[in-house]
Amino acid sequence: MEQLFKDTCMQCSKVITQAYSTSFTLGIKTLDKKFHLPIYAIYGFVRCADEIVDTFHSHDKRKLLADFKKQTYEAIEQKLSLNPVLHAFQCVVHTYDIDRAYIEAFLKSMEMDLDDHVYDRMLYDAYIYGSAEVVGLMCLKVFCEGDKEMFKRLEKPARSLGAAFQKVNFLRDMKSDYKERGRVYFPKVEYQKFSNACKAEIEKDILNDFNDAYVGIMALPRSARMGVYLAYVYYLKLFRKIQDLPATRILKERVRVPDNAKLALLLSSYVKYRFNVI
Repeated sequence: MEQLFKDTCMQCSKVITQAYSTSFTLGIKTLDKKFHLPIYAIYGFVRCADEIVDTFHSHDKRKLLADFKKQTYEAIEQKLSLNPVLHAFQCVVHTYDIDRAYIEAFLKSMEMDLDDHVYDRMLYDAYIYGSAEVVGLMCLKVFCEGDKEMFKRLEKPARSLGAAFQKVNFLRDMKSDYKERGRVYFPKVEYQKFSNACKAEIEKDILNDFNDAYVGIMALPRSARMGVYLAYVYYLKLFRKIQDLPATRILKERVRVPDNAKLALLLSSYVKYRFNVI
């Protein structure tokens, strides 16, 4: 019966992923099947923490996050939680030997979102590491399946990919982050003075991250490569759309990739994968 409980908890994280992100769901589906549930479990954990700080405005978010953090560590220590998302996550933590420091860094970044920050470079880098880079490292732990040499070799590109995704999110969500949450993550950027020159500088940094990440994606095990590549090309497509717009448009609308374009990216990625181009 324990296995039934575990399987049910894993399915809960799958449902959360499918409800919140069609893009990541597509990417996960193109991974080898053995990776599906572990990656769903990681996403479910991350999404729940993110919801606490971004959504539950009528509740005591600081207390909710503190409780979630406490329950996370209890789940890991006891190897059990009646919270389905945390039970699924702790199973993955133990199975793939996910470093507790990654979990601590992630939760620390979530705590940062509870306060009003003017982000200097140090805070910005720390936030991106905790909110995005360590998530990439957790996933890499799964993909490497205990191969420590491979993990060490791909650690930097995995961090770059997570950073690229997060920075693209920051650009895409500038309007809602500022209007709804009072946040501007980019260092020394004033929302009212956001210019094309400022946007171009940010985009140059993001492009460097994408370039670094690509090298690592091509070195991933074939069982993981297409799924990660699909997420990469989706975010690159979103980034290119943002690049084509002036700064004033970014402050007025949320740029997105239409579903038909996502399907086209999936098909082209699959063809490249089948012909060993990726």
